[in-house]
Amino acid sequence: MITNMNKKPLICITTGEPAGIGPEICLDLVNSPHISKNNLLLIGDINLLQKRARLLNKNIRLVKVEDIDNFPTLKANELAVFHLDCPEHECIGKPLTANANYVLAILDTAINLCIAKKSQIIVTAPVNKDVLNLDGVKFSGHTEYFAEKFGVDKVVMMLANDLMRVALLTTHVPLSKVPEQITVENLNATLKIIQDSFINNFNLSRPKIAVCGLNPHAGENGYLGTEEIEIINPVIKRWQEEGSLVSGAYSADTIFNRAKEFDLILAMYHDQGLPVLKYSGFETGVNVTLGLPVIRTSVDHGTALDLAGKGIASSLSLHSALDLAVSYSDTYTKY
Repeated sequence: MITNMNKKPLICITTGEPAGIGPEICLDLVNSPHISKNNLLLIGDINLLQKRARLLNKNIRLVKVEDIDNFPTLKANELAVFHLDCPEHECIGKPLTANANYVLAILDTAINLCIAKKSQIIVTAPVNKDVLNLDGVKFSGHTEYFAEKFGVDKVVMMLANDLMRVALLTTHVPLSKVPEQITVENLNATLKIIQDSFINNFNLSRPKIAVCGLNPHAGENGYLGTEEIEIINPVIKRWQEEGSLVSGAYSADTIFNRAKEFDLILAMYHDQGLPVLKYSGFETGVNVTLGLPVIRTSVDHGTALDLAGKGIASSLSLHSALDLAVSYSDTYTKY
């Protein structure tokens, strides 16, 4: 584990879009049991966070961290903050392009701390993709952004809750472009990242992976599509011949009922797998990026602009993301 002067692992918590619920759910980490064994570092504007705490009547004292290597010893009801200036504080419920660079700076700060080997864990609150793109930044999601910044060619998005783990072969692409990304190369690379991650993070040398088909009824023997016959099934057969517990292709309308039989279900596209997972346990869902040189987990929800500043947003997903990140860190070997 990577430690600093007070001998605790440093966990970077990015506070996300200031107009949304990110800042306030991050404040709820003041009650996290992980504070006793880890240095939780909120990354964001300390003044904005303090205003949000006052608005919501949260009795929290925020401590500015000037030197990561001399992390303060926190008292009850205190949280540490790496301060970055947010241009516009009066933005609750209304994302502003003026704050777009601030949001990216939050992410870049966490990334740079990991590259400098001050930390190996990033937990992210949600950002608003629209406002970032309106400001001229091509931003399709945290997953792709972290992959680019860490110089990784391929990562895999996985979401997990108490009932199942679901990974995606394709992520934030239009549905019309999904079939062209169903390739032997992409499927092999995805399965390798999943298997390597389960070995490193779950201590499972032979994870049971169920692979969904692309088409209804997994193609119905070619009557409803041929991707299964031409691409997906041959790849599965090759992995089986090499001793891996990969099976399929399964019809996506039934395989999720068998989730407990597998360590993970691999869906072909975003809305094939994630609606099932989010319906089965939305508040405890966690987004995990597999294949990075660090641990990265996140909430499985968006900025919830309509809930921001009202004191009714749930922080359960963020707590679950932190729990999962800490559990991974015990076996993580990348650094």
